[in-house]
Amino acid sequence: MHQYDLYGIGAALLDTEIEVTDSDLQNLGVGKGVMTLVDDARQQQLVSELKNHLVTASHACGGSGANTVIAASYFGLDTFYSCKVANDSNGDFYRENLTAAGVGYPKALHSAERGTTGKCLVLITPDAERSMNTYLGISAELSVNELDRDALSQSRWAYIEGYLVSSPTGRAAAIELRKQAEAAEVKTALSLSDPMMVQLFHDGLKEMIGDNGVDLLFCNREEALKFCATDSLEEVAQILRQHCRAFAITLGADGALLWDGEREYRVASPKVKAIDTNGAGDMFAGAFLYGINRDMGFPEAGQLACRAAAQVVSQYGPRLGAEQHRELLEQEASA
Repeated sequence: MHQYDLYGIGAALLDTEIEVTDSDLQNLGVGKGVMTLVDDARQQQLVSELKNHLVTASHACGGSGANTVIAASYFGLDTFYSCKVANDSNGDFYRENLTAAGVGYPKALHSAERGTTGKCLVLITPDAERSMNTYLGISAELSVNELDRDALSQSRWAYIEGYLVSSPTGRAAAIELRKQAEAAEVKTALSLSDPMMVQLFHDGLKEMIGDNGVDLLFCNREEALKFCATDSLEEVAQILRQHCRAFAITLGADGALLWDGEREYRVASPKVKAIDTNGAGDMFAGAFLYGINRDMGFPEAGQLACRAAAQVVSQYGPRLGAEQHRELLEQEASA
């Protein structure tokens, strides 16, 4: 028997979402639609210049991998998450959020070190696009020391956040996690996370994926095209097979392209008015991993994941409330 369905690793970030305009982004010199790593001074500068917008700001414990694992937990999986927070109020807030979502974590997370818990400033424009400015803080020091071999060996799946590629110690931890998972016959999944990560750290991501590939690769259309160095989605579907035994490519309003190792499937997405795309890919991965852990086929898991992602983009914030996960499962059961 497995104690956990899903073991994840990734950054621990306190998300602050602020509504802005395209002119605001231009005036601030913020790249639109991507994640940009910044230092604490730059992030504080952005917050200072956006102080008039802070009235509408919302806060949540986040990080791409955490969003996925928390979603999977709310859907009903037994989950565990390795990350790193500091001995500060944001670190306390983060642990409380994981506990409230039913996510287990290493005992070492209670012995947080001095420093600053990572923070992500998410700027949302009227077209629902999110532009992220991330100060990793102590998350940049995430390392193999945060791995829990016992929890991993008792898991069905290991999920790796692609953003870890930007940190040398984080990348090493992701690679070690994959190797340990393979040795323990735990299935592996990885998300490419962001087009900028693919552009800047292509070789590092390939190293994280490994020569034998992962069992499941998550990416969106732009990430897939950049990773495969092509403009053709059809070519992507062939090239990615060299790096994984199955994949899920999200296509925004056009749904998703899935390959289960034998067959390809196209899954449609519900038509919704998008107001905030932050967390859509994370939610897709969490719902999809729930589905295949509960013996859904790829088409059924993809349908649930598309519905969940559509729900996320139709409201502010990267996650759904616990009751919304239950409602999505009820809708899936009656479909």
